Amino acid sequence: MSEEKRTVLLSRYQLPRVGELVVGTVEEVYDFGAYLSLDEYGGLRAFLPWSEVASRMVRNIGRVVKPGQKVVVKVIRVNRRRKQVDVSLKRVMEGERKRKMMEYKRRVKAATLIKLVGEKLGKSEMDAYREVIWKLEDKYGDPMTGLENAVLYGEQALREAGVPEEWIKPLLEAARSHVEVKRVKLSWIITATSKEPDGVDRIRDVLIQIRDKIRSGGAEEISSVRIYTIGAPRYRLDATGHDPKTIDKLVTGVLEESIKAAQKSSVELAFERLKQ
Repeated sequence: MSEEKRTVLLSRYQLPRVGELVVGTVEEVYDFGAYLSLDEYGGLRAFLPWSEVASRMVRNIGRVVKPGQKVVVKVIRVNRRRKQVDVSLKRVMEGERKRKMMEYKRRVKAATLIKLVGEKLGKSEMDAYREVIWKLEDKYGDPMTGLENAVLYGEQALREAGVPEEWIKPLLEAARSHVEVKRVKLSWIITATSKEPDGVDRIRDVLIQIRDKIRSGGAEEISSVRIYTIGAPRYRLDATGHDPKTIDKLVTGVLEESIKAAQKSSVELAFERLKQ
């Protein structure tokens, strides 16, 4: 059995919200529906009605869900007084299922790593959640993103989230050993022309200024910047980093500013972002 299937995550909230996507493990299957344990809510029991299993008519729901199966479902009803939760499988789109499962696996990996560090510090599971996991969620959206930021930016990323000092060094060491930060490359096509006799030199200087501005403005967010010719007057700019939104915003901002600056050097500049 994989690590994800064994792990039950804790939530600071007792019950999920209506409309929320949750990951559950099928426990019991009957003709009228199935019972699941919600992996992100400490194993909270939820009911999947027969009518919410599939969009098409299904006579035997055991052909769709089986005990031990992990599924992504949508919360459709919550009785807070009785702590009862009903969920739907058929209302989850395939894209939603994939995104939610990926998010869940990232949370499992982060929580497992943090709890292992906590054990070495003599901390309980609840200590790990209260002192680290939920603090990283509040600051970065999810604990794995918090650990990735720690790998990229060091101890300060953990301190800014409010992680207690005794966790900082061992947690950073564990993150650097077990967390791989994925990098992405975004590209732009730059068109640069000049009618001046020394136009080639002017264009070269403008492109160098663009490269240096991106490097200085995104020293932490962008790991590499490269500009090269693909056949004058067209040039390609490649920027590599870990957050595509940050890369796009920074590079596009520099290019927009450079259009006016290039005109002062008698260089006409235009650009377009290449689709990934």
